[in-house]
Amino acid sequence: MNSVVRELDAWLAADDPDPWVVETSGSTGTPKRVLLSRPAVLASVRASARRVGGSGRWLLALPPTYVAGLQVVCRSLVAGHEPVVLEDDFGAATEALGEVDRFVSLVPTQLHRLLDTDADALRTFHTVLLGGGPIDAALRRRAADAGVRVVGTYGSAETAGGCVYDGLPLDGVGVAIGDDGRVRIGGPVLFDGYDGDPARTAEVLVDGWFLTSDAGRLDEDGRLQVLGRLDDMVVSGGVNVPAAAVAARLREHPDVRAAEVLGVPDEEWGNRVVAFVVGELSAAAARAWVAETHPRSWAPRQLVRLDAIPLLDNGKPDRLRLRGLA
Repeated sequence: MNSVVRELDAWLAADDPDPWVVETSGSTGTPKRVLLSRPAVLASVRASARRVGGSGRWLLALPPTYVAGLQVVCRSLVAGHEPVVLEDDFGAATEALGEVDRFVSLVPTQLHRLLDTDADALRTFHTVLLGGGPIDAALRRRAADAGVRVVGTYGSAETAGGCVYDGLPLDGVGVAIGDDGRVRIGGPVLFDGYDGDPARTAEVLVDGWFLTSDAGRLDEDGRLQVLGRLDDMVVSGGVNVPAAAVAARLREHPDVRAAEVLGVPDEEWGNRVVAFVVGELSAAAARAWVAETHPRSWAPRQLVRLDAIPLLDNGKPDRLRLRGLA
């Protein structure tokens, strides 16, 4: 058994364990050490099982040191099954799960690749949880066409992982939008604080709510729509440009395989909107494509072509490396 899996198994069985420490990815700066109590983790595990309509054995395809991987291990152990750790062969790992309901948690990049190489194996899973970044509608359609049940998740280490599934909060979880457009999360899944950093804890845990770093809105059905990180709102030439929306539009282009968008300091514009693209797309074509559906002021002023988007160990884009490439 993987050493982290063994440690988590002991933690779940202990009489009165200390909080589990999860270090955030540090994709936008210094990593934080998030303190998760066992009750918070178990509240998430149980609410997740109720929402997807089942439990069983999980395939661990994400690092267990991050919250998404932690929850995969805990869901599997609580269901009475040791998780199977994915190494190289997805098909073989799927078979090793045995004749039980199968579950896996992936990031969008993994799902893209597995739909190309292992769609038959993916179809055998009860549910594929998908999180860790924006989920394109085209990817969801592709998975559905392949007969793969995908549930999009939103959450963070501070919420014991995904706590909003396909836009709707799990049982017991509250979602609200602040006057500044910030997404707020409440409920039993919240973390205890940041290890050794009470000041930062006090900034984001306010009156029983966790103040996320994301902007969002609730649609007419009460579903959460995440518009992107608050710090992804690039102020360029006096215009607020939502980088996540621009990136989502670029990913819809037939010549684009992957895209990210960031703001980079610029003497003339304050910040310039930079697109990082995997695919054969020119800067002019990118600007025209974005301007077809969004204000032209949102169009990227620089395009950087890449062979692949640099990723952190948890599958999220490495934003610091991307800014360096610009």
